[in-house]
Amino acid sequence: MSVPTIYNQISANRNKSWLIMFLFTAFILMVGYVFALALGYQGPGALGIVGFALVFAGLMNLVSYYFSDQVVIALSGAKQIKEGDAQELYHLVENLSIGAGLPMPKVYIIEDDAPNAFATGRDPKHAALAVTTGLLAIMDKLELEGVVAHELSHIKNYDTRLMAVVVVLVGLVAILADIFLRITWFGGRDREENKGSGIIFVAAIILAILAPIVAQLIKLAISRRREFLADASGALLTRYPEGLANALLKIGSYNKPMANASTATAHLYISNPFKDKKAASWFVNLFNTHPPIEERVAALRAM
Repeated sequence: MSVPTIYNQISANRNKSWLIMFLFTAFILMVGYVFALALGYQGPGALGIVGFALVFAGLMNLVSYYFSDQVVIALSGAKQIKEGDAQELYHLVENLSIGAGLPMPKVYIIEDDAPNAFATGRDPKHAALAVTTGLLAIMDKLELEGVVAHELSHIKNYDTRLMAVVVVLVGLVAILADIFLRITWFGGRDREENKGSGIIFVAAIILAILAPIVAQLIKLAISRRREFLADASGALLTRYPEGLANALLKIGSYNKPMANASTATAHLYISNPFKDKKAASWFVNLFNTHPPIEERVAALRAM
């Protein structure tokens, strides 16, 4: 049995993330195709509906690509800092960015007692990193270094772009399901004349109800997997997994939510900003934006 290392942790997590993304794309294509068949479209017509949905998703992704970081910063209430505002934090980010081979991201501070941090931006040249005042208050240098390295890893691994795309795809599934249900319930006689076969129609109704839930679960699964990847990549950057492990334990011990916590941005933070209670079962864990702190610490300490 091979001993876990930082390198094979990174490789395994990256492979699992892309597998989930492939399955997500296939799932969206399948949902769109079944809806088209249920509405009476056949062959090229059904494929045309799916193509239209993908074009729409592309346009939504384009908007997200250019503006998602500005939205996230605005929702968090973060304020940008310069070198003279918080020299220790600024220089720490600067030094780790050099070590990671990244451009210096914009640095922000959020006035909030809850210890947390996030990264955003479409690519390393347009990235931003934010930490809370609560995080700065309780972390020692090595722990803060671990947190910053984790967030820089999200930037280097393009997790911020990936999750922006995933959020759009989840929204697309919800929109497709909503449109189909509206046509189904309010289409009247047109619905009866144009709908597909009974079995396909019933399957489409069930899929319209369940698809948004499944899409959300896939999004959360990707988010959790990217957190493991960023933990491993961050540990590789600092060469000191214990620093991030200790930081996560401190963050996990704080039991109050962030003041500006939002469901739209919760997956971006290093730890769930809502501070939900510990999951009592694997089923509840499916709906968490982050892996349990205990599992992340165990993975880090196994490196």
